[in-house]
Parts: sequence; structure tokens; C-alpha cells
Amino acid sequence: MSALFNFQSLLSVILLLICTCAYLRSFFPSLMDRNKTGFLGTFWKCARIGERKSPYVATCCIIMAFTILFLT
Repeated sequence: MSALFNFQSLLSVILLLICTCAYLRSFFPSLMDRNKTGFLGTFWKCARIGERKSPYVATCCIIMAFTILFLT
């Protein structure tokens, strides 16, 4: 089943996108900062969410890992 049709998989993909963008921005800030608009601006926005809401994102990642490991 595709990740677009399974809600749990969609949440996993979104969390991974946020975490990956925040991680890449810590190493290559100029790569993310020059693309703030358009389609590539989505990655910049995900990086900002990952930086500013990091405790909440980390909590969501832990909850998602628990549900994938033990409830699926």
C-alpha cells in the first residue's frame, strides 16, 4: 500500500522529511536558506519546523517508533 493512502505511513514520511531537512540544514545552511519560496521552499519550511519545534518533533518520533515496533 502506498504511503499516501495509509495515514500512519504518511505521518512517518512527514516526520522523516522534517528530521532530514533539519539535519541537512545544520550542515549546509546556505543550501536551505537560498530556496525560501516555491517547491524547494517546502524543505526550508520543514527545516524550520524541525528546529523550532524540536521537542515536539522528537516526542512524535518516539511515539511513532513505539507504535511501529509494538502495535503494528
